[in-house]
Amino acid sequence: PPAMSRRVVRQSKFRHVFGQPVKADQMYEDIRVSKVTCDSSFCAVNPKFVAIIVESGGGGAFIVLPLAKTGRVDKNHPLVTGHTAPVLDIDWCPHNDNVIASASEDTTVMVWQIPDYVPVRNITEPVVTLEGHSKRVSIISWHPTARNVLLSAGCDNLVILWNVGTGEMLLALDDMHTDLIYNVGWNRNGSLLVTTCKDKKVRVIDPRKQQIIAERFAPHEGLRPVRAIFTREGHIFTTGFTRMSQRELGLWDPNNFEEPIALQEMDTSNGVLLPFYDADSSIVYLCGKGDSSIRYFEITDEAPYVHYLNTYSSKEPQRGMGFMPKRGLDVSKCEIARFFKLHERKCEPIVMTVPRKSDLFQDDLYPDTPGPEPALEADEWLSGKDAEPILISLRDGYVPIKNRELKVVKKNILDSKPPPGPRRRHSTCDSDFSQPALEEVLEEIRALKETVQAQEKRISDLENKLGQFTNGTD
Repeated sequence: PPAMSRRVVRQSKFRHVFGQPVKADQMYEDIRVSKVTCDSSFCAVNPKFVAIIVESGGGGAFIVLPLAKTGRVDKNHPLVTGHTAPVLDIDWCPHNDNVIASASEDTTVMVWQIPDYVPVRNITEPVVTLEGHSKRVSIISWHPTARNVLLSAGCDNLVILWNVGTGEMLLALDDMHTDLIYNVGWNRNGSLLVTTCKDKKVRVIDPRKQQIIAERFAPHEGLRPVRAIFTREGHIFTTGFTRMSQRELGLWDPNNFEEPIALQEMDTSNGVLLPFYDADSSIVYLCGKGDSSIRYFEITDEAPYVHYLNTYSSKEPQRGMGFMPKRGLDVSKCEIARFFKLHERKCEPIVMTVPRKSDLFQDDLYPDTPGPEPALEADEWLSGKDAEPILISLRDGYVPIKNRELKVVKKNILDSKPPPGPRRRHSTCDSDFSQPALEEVLEEIRALKETVQAQEKRISDLENKLGQFTNGTD
């Protein structure tokens, strides 16, 4: 009968996505991963580097490793150590692979320029320090399409937007959250934010109008933290808990927040599920802190809307997780996601692949994806302009761009507070110091910098050569 021919199994090219850990020599070993209790992912990756928040006596630190530097990490490997209390969140700038922001318990946000070579000493001087929170800062997130716009959220229930290029505060969203903010996410073009909060509300916020445009009380009835992200279509995907402490996921239309598009119970566990979303494939990967598995689902426009694909299981629980942007993946291996799973003492990359027989570029798996060029300047965005991400093709793979310096130009330097202490008298510029003379000095500094970098590279090459000679002799 014709009824028999009805498709029983949903057609999807992602049904057979499978995860595989890399070989042992491709892991990053001997890293003292931070033990701070905080639902942050503790790890940030891009096509050049993996950054991990680490234990540090007294202050706050994270380590940055070039992606290729796998194996055992030298115990004297330099750290990024400018914070005076633990680092709680880190995020790579989407438009500059050498720039990373960190948020700390010391109430500040710092932005760092990471050189392409491995420095000899700890990096202690941020490019800019952003001060505006009165309590610890646990969330940071760069704007997806506007250059140098960074969001931070602190335990003072405050969300601040910064222009990193000038070091100034653009917007402060204060009277919106009545309790601790759990997470903040941008939509695809950075015109809206979604936030979750201890007061049980999920809010959709227009940051430039400083308005809450939609909110939903208790999308999940349990008391434990909720997470929320925007999907590409502008829907909101949430993870939370039922009243009986079952973990639950939901999909919502913010224009009709009352009824969920989908609501599914999962399992009983108290780990908060961190969602990692790939807009190109509409797959969301759920990683619970303390879980040893990654579950993944495809979000589509046909019922039940959130389709379970599979689970990657392992023996070891994860302490945190990094998620590679699409342009950092190996398209020749049909890799559609790569996670960087943190253990207590190591970081283990996990590769998600769609099995294909052909070696050719699979254009159905790799639609054009956001590249490193910003679509807007900070002031254009602030004045009300929106722009979709500028896309690139991955057909020939993505080659990271050489280090571009982040320049911070402080505005109206006289209006800002003078530096503390006796340095004050130098802060005003001597008018008889001519422009050409200044140019000359800057040129000289530039030349010195280049010499130092060349020497650093030479030293490191020599060290490597020496290492090859001494290998096996000690």
